[in-house]
Amino acid sequence: MKNYLQVVGIVTGILIVFVTLIQFEVAMPLIWMISISCPVLMIWMVYTVLKAPVSIEETFEEQWYQDLKNSSFNK
Repeated sequence: MKNYLQVVGIVTGILIVFVTLIQFEVAMPLIWMISISCPVLMIWMVYTVLKAPVSIEETFEEQWYQDLKNSSFNK
């Protein structure tokens, strides 16, 4: 698995745990710690995804939506 996919999975998992903890109102110090660290986690995720070594061969004019080849609109 590529590094940027792991980062997205980690941050998504932490945010799901955060929302679950809020709903059940348990572990308030943990809720506060995650709440304070969420902006840092989001910046880390965005930076990692933007710096990912992914090459896109189509231009915006050729294909404005990346999944257009697989869509039913292209048939």
